[in-house]
Formats: sequence, C-alpha cells, structure tokens
Amino acid sequence: MSLGSARRLHARLLEHFSRYRFASFWANVVLVVSIALLVVMAAFFSASDAGQETAALHLTHADWQVEDAPGFRAMPLAVDGEALPPAWQPVELPLALPIALLRQADGSTSTGETRITWLRLSTHGLPATPAPLALYGARIKTDGTIAVYANGRLVHRAQVQGPLWNSTRTPLWVLLNKASDGAPLNEILVRMEHTQSAQVAVSSLWLGPVEALEARHRMRQWLQQELPAMLSAAFMAVGVFALFVWFRRSHETGYLLFFNLATTSFLRSLHFYVGVPVANDWFAWLTVNSLFWLVAVVHFALRQLHGRRLKWLTCAVVAWTALTGVLTLPGLAILRNTPQVTPLIYIGAALMGVAVALVGGVSAWRRSGEGRLVAVGIGVCVLLGVSDWLLQNNFVSPEGWYLGAYTNAVTFSVFGVLMYRRYVSAIAEVERVNASLARRLEAREAELELSHRRLREVEKMQTISDERQRLMQDMHDGLGSSLISAIRSVEGGSMSDDKVSQMLKSCLDDLKLTIDSMEPLEDDLLLLLATLRYRLGPRLESSGVALQWEVQELPALDWLDPTSALHILRIVQESIANVLRHTRATGIRVGTERQASGVRVSIEDNGQGFDVEKAMAGAGGRGMQNQQRRAQAIGGAVSWRSGPQGTLFTLWLPLKRGERVA
Repeated sequence: MSLGSARRLHARLLEHFSRYRFASFWANVVLVVSIALLVVMAAFFSASDAGQETAALHLTHADWQVEDAPGFRAMPLAVDGEALPPAWQPVELPLALPIALLRQADGSTSTGETRITWLRLSTHGLPATPAPLALYGARIKTDGTIAVYANGRLVHRAQVQGPLWNSTRTPLWVLLNKASDGAPLNEILVRMEHTQSAQVAVSSLWLGPVEALEARHRMRQWLQQELPAMLSAAFMAVGVFALFVWFRRSHETGYLLFFNLATTSFLRSLHFYVGVPVANDWFAWLTVNSLFWLVAVVHFALRQLHGRRLKWLTCAVVAWTALTGVLTLPGLAILRNTPQVTPLIYIGAALMGVAVALVGGVSAWRRSGEGRLVAVGIGVCVLLGVSDWLLQNNFVSPEGWYLGAYTNAVTFSVFGVLMYRRYVSAIAEVERVNASLARRLEAREAELELSHRRLREVEKMQTISDERQRLMQDMHDGLGSSLISAIRSVEGGSMSDDKVSQMLKSCLDDLKLTIDSMEPLEDDLLLLLATLRYRLGPRLESSGVALQWEVQELPALDWLDPTSALHILRIVQESIANVLRHTRATGIRVGTERQASGVRVSIEDNGQGFDVEKAMAGAGGRGMQNQQRRAQAIGGAVSWRSGPQGTLFTLWLPLKRGERVA
C-alpha cells in the first residue's frame, strides 16, 4: 500500500470513528436526560409526600358504587349521600375500575347507555384548621362529566368531551369553601359519568389546606401540561423557521422534513394540554393519525440520512398510514373511536415505529452516525408511548405519569442536534471556503505583485531607453551640429579664435541645459527658469548685458516632464542668444505672468530690433522656426514684436495639456 492510500484509509477511519462517537454520545445524552427527568419527578413527589403528611389527609380508602343511566344528563346541584342506593362497597385508591372491580359488578346485564360511578370519601382524621381546604388528585380519567359534592352541595363540575382530551392529563383541583352555616366537612362525593366501555380510573386523593397542596398541584400541572406545551410551541416555532429556510433553499429537503416533523408532533400532542372547539370524533381522528404521520416523516428523514431507499418498508409505512387514516374517518365510521379500537390502533403505531427504528438503525449503522442517533430517538419515543398506552388502559397505576408528552422534547432534541450539526458544518464549510479563497487571493496578489514589479522594471527600462534616445537625438541635433561646425571652421582656418571660443561656450551651454532638463522640477516653471538664469548669467555679465529678472509666482504645470523642460530651455536660450548675437542690446528683462488658461514668459531687450517677417523667411530664420516647432511640441506658442526701441519675445504655455492657445 502506498503512503497516499494509507493516509486516505486513516482519514476514513477517523471520520467513521468520529461519527460513531457522535451518535453514541448523543444517544447516551437522550437516554440520560429521559432517565434524569423521571428520577427528578419521583424524588420531588417522594419528598413532597413526606413533608405534607402532617398538614394534609391522604385519602387511600373510599366507598364506591355504579348505577346505569339512559345517557349523559345534567348533574344535580345537591346530592344527599343517604338518598343514594345502599350498594356501597369499600375500595382502595388508586382505583382502575374496568380492569379490576367494575368487571365484578357486571354480573347482571346492563341496560343503560351510560354509567355513573360514585365515590364516597370520609374526612375522618382531617386536622382542624381555619384555612381554606382543597381536594387534590393526580388524575381522574373518564369520558363524561366530573362533579364533586361537599356535604351534599356541588362545589366542582368539569365537562369532558371525550377520552382523548386533556382530562387525564389535568390534575384534579377543587377548592372547598366553608358552608354558610359553619358546619364542618364530613363527606365528599365524587360523581363520574362515562360510557359503559370507558377506561375509568381514579388516583389517590389529598385533602388539606390550600397552601399545603398548592405546590404539589402546580408542579404536576407544570410538568404534565405547561412544560410540554412550551416544548411543543418551541418545536413548532423552529419548524416554521425551517420552512422559511426551505423556501429559499428548496433543494435541501431536510428543512421541509423538519417542518413536517414539528407540525405532526404538535398535532399529536394537542390532547395533552389543549381543549379546542372541535367535535370529538374529528379531534380524535387528528390526534390518532398524527402519530402515524409522525412515524412516516421520521422514516423519510432516516432514508435521507442513510441513503437507502427501502422500497418495501416505505410502501408499507405509506400504505398503513393512509389505510388507518381512511378507516378511522368519522364520516365512514369503519373504525370508530372507542376504548376497544383505539388501543389496538396505538399498538399498530407502536409496531410501525419499532419497525422504522430497527430497519433504519440497521441501515444507518455503517452509513450514518446521524441515522443511528435518530433510530435511538425513535426507540426512546416508542418506550415513552408504550408507558402511556399502559397507563391509558389501566395496566399501571393512575398515579403514574404520561411520559408521551415529552416525546416532543426527545424528537426536538434529536433533530435539533442534527440541524445544529448541519448549521455548524455549514459554517465550517464557509470558513474553509473563505480560507481557500483567502489563500488563492494571496497567491493571486503575489502573482500580480510580481507581474507589477516586472512591469515596473520594463517601464523603467523603457523610460531609460526613451530618455537616452531623446538625449542622444538632442545632442546630435544641437551640440553635435555645433561641434561639427566648429571643427570644420577650425580645420578650414576661416574662424578666429574668439569665434571658436564663443561657439564652444555655446556648445557647453547646450550640454548644461540638457543636463538641467533632467533635474526633478516638481512641475515648477520658475525653478526651471532659475536654472537657466544660473547657467546664462556669466555670459550675460561677460557681454556687458544687464539682466532684469521680473518673475512672479506661477501655478504648477503637471505636464512639465524632462522633454518639455528641455524644449522650454531651448526656446528661452535661443531667444537670449539671438539678443546677444544680433541686437546689440545693453539690457534684457525676463518676466512671467499668469493668464486665464496658461502662463506667459516674456523676454524684452533694448536693442536695435529687426524685421520679423524677413527674418522668418530668410536663412537666419532657422532658429526662430526651431522655437516655433518646440513650442508646438509642448502645446504652447511663441511670438515676436520688434522695433527701433527693442524686441519683445513671448512664450505662452498652457496650464493643462490640450488648452487652446491664447
């Protein structure tokens, strides 16, 4: 095996191990949280029982009897216990009538549509207290009305619409006001109206001061109804958020599945804490079938996680869900909501959940750690649902808890972990992409910097070459031609020593001007003219010509480069040289002036003057033509005005390149 293959295998093993650790860790978290919740509730009520025995009376014995009734009817406002039939039988609380004693009372054939179960509670042993009294019970389960009578008068009435509503999840809490005549509380009657086949159950009851029992009642109310309601609402809110995310990212079906999961869980748990104005048949159909919808949604989520289609299981889940929904429709009345049918339907839902959990867990065992986590969550929810089924059908004591209310919490935790992991993975992926883009950007910047450096070097070399070419051309045209003329004159013997010296000085001035044009001027025309003054000052003094320097502050010329500077120096030098050679002037005035779109440089002498047109047309006009050519090369213009009193030469330069000549 090569080194690269070994590294890839090692990476896959680490990834598989990390996924397995992730699934195992969160599966253990789900189990530990579920067990811890049960332990905390048990410990709380054990401690509460021990602390309140002296303050309240725990009613664990009662008398009971059952009578037939033609149907549900209005309850009386007062009942005399002595007027009831003398068929009382002693019974221990908690009581599960259909499973235990009610069957013993069915020796004769019943002719009524409904039954009324009476419980008579004795208050013997209740400590005397002036505080208001309350009757508390963990659960009274029936599908009809519940009424409580204290000393024969009605003190509590609860109308229950059906067995799947929230009566079995709502603890009994009755405030017992003192009688107007101040008589002590001697007897409590509990009247439960129900259908003949209803699963009736009563937990043990507590009688005592309101302050002694209120904490117990509030805690059970909060744990059995309010806390599941908050968890369900939170689950639904996150599900709605996932739906809106799916609207923007419709290709990610996981968000849609999460919304469906939250919706079905919310519908499934409605009967734990909500009483809605819907007919009982339709409410029962909704809550029963939402359980099948929930299992179906979880199955599709598992399929997405482990990647296997499982056609046979998918067809079975969809067919069984659809068939149950059709058979239990209230309008068809094929399978009606009855105590005999509904438990069997729940058994079918439990079996379907077990099948989805087992098959999904096995399919995801080697493929997806998230799938294993979901399978564990389904298993926990099935166990909670089985405990509810046992409690609902009186196989366990009615003192117990409906743990199915917390399936929402388990489901929310499991799929919340998955969504959280997806979210963190997405952030990590974005960070990796950003890091990759940053590295690519750095590499690209380095490449661009290298290219820019090379380009600068090339431009520098090109600039040096262009400047060298310009200097060579200028020296060839100016200094070179002057030197050649001087050499020929010396060789021919036709030029005196003074003229040769004068010509060589002119050549030297040309060379100095060429060098001065290369100095950094920072767009300052006055600095350029000052350089020319420094170079030509000695010649003017030796010629006996006075220089009057009248320059003023000028704006910067951003186009003033070495080539343009050399043109300006040549133009001004030529003008001053013409004055020295031809006009016999004794004074020269150099001035500058700012104009609207440019600047003006003027050179004025007091010499004898000349005919400008003749000079331009004659052989002597080559210097003037050179001045015009150089001025046009930099966008400027030159002009002469000459007379007997002297000559005025003007050089106009633009502030910006492209400005029109003034």
